[in-house]
Amino acid sequence: MKNTLARWLVDIWYKDPFIGVWLSPLGFLFSDAVKFRKFLYRHGILKTHTLPVPVIVVGNITVGGTGKTPLIIWLAQFLKDSGYRPGIISRGYGGQSESWPQMVAAKSDAKNVGDEALLIAKQTGCPMAVGPLRVETATLLLKKSDCNIILSDDGLQHYALNRDIEIAVIDGERRFGNGYCLPAGPLREPIERLQSVDLIIVNGEKSEDDEFAMQLTGDTALNLVTGEQKPLQEFNNCHALAGIGNPERFFKLLASAGLTCITHSFPDHYQFQRHDIEFGDNKSVLMTEKDAVKCAPFAGKQHWYLPVKAVPEPGFAEQLLNLLSEKHDR
Repeated sequence: MKNTLARWLVDIWYKDPFIGVWLSPLGFLFSDAVKFRKFLYRHGILKTHTLPVPVIVVGNITVGGTGKTPLIIWLAQFLKDSGYRPGIISRGYGGQSESWPQMVAAKSDAKNVGDEALLIAKQTGCPMAVGPLRVETATLLLKKSDCNIILSDDGLQHYALNRDIEIAVIDGERRFGNGYCLPAGPLREPIERLQSVDLIIVNGEKSEDDEFAMQLTGDTALNLVTGEQKPLQEFNNCHALAGIGNPERFFKLLASAGLTCITHSFPDHYQFQRHDIEFGDNKSVLMTEKDAVKCAPFAGKQHWYLPVKAVPEPGFAEQLLNLLSEKHDR
């Protein structure tokens, strides 16, 4: 029932031009509530906390996946290459731990800390903490590590934590849907919120002068059991599954590589079971890396995943370093 409702809402937000209009009064109410909450933080009625190290928040203003996770991984490596010691905080969405906040290690259980957090920790090797309250989570991270800059995975709307730089990520294909706030549309905040962020990066082709483009690339699949590597082109006529914010993005990536696949969509952060990834035939099963961290305990030799890397246009890195320099000099 929950999954059906989610799909219905996505169809309204991105495909149906009429139902969203009927729901728009609810969207306006949500927008007003968001603006009022931000007003309370701006005027000190709700408390904010400033950390002793710079904070970069990477988020979006829409519900659903936009490509934040690959960008966070790229940013962590870029900051390390630039001489920083980055640490990462995240909500740990989907994690079922009874204790928050908590540190994340490469051997953590995705059921406890969340799939995206485990993937980020594995890929970056950076100290990472997760928890619903960003300030508490960041405080734990600083206590347990020697990081001198913090990346916040998501958290654009979590104003209790002050930030030095805000990066908004946009889905280049779906953009802002019908342009309404929840529940009439996919927006967590009105579109004008983008006027106050420091950098805007688009997963796909950019359409505005103040945006930077980012591409996701991947051409080699890895086996979940053996670690064997194969060129993506060898997986034609396979099963493809994705439990991410926008599964169609993954399926289009495979199609652009010339593959014809039997596709299976699942909700974002879906808790896979063995029967979800077995289809009763001998075809290979190809999935995202985010799904692979949850499926690895019960995967077979027919299960493969496709790692992807974010590749921002060169001007993005230069602008980020300039912003960090400006903030440090103040």
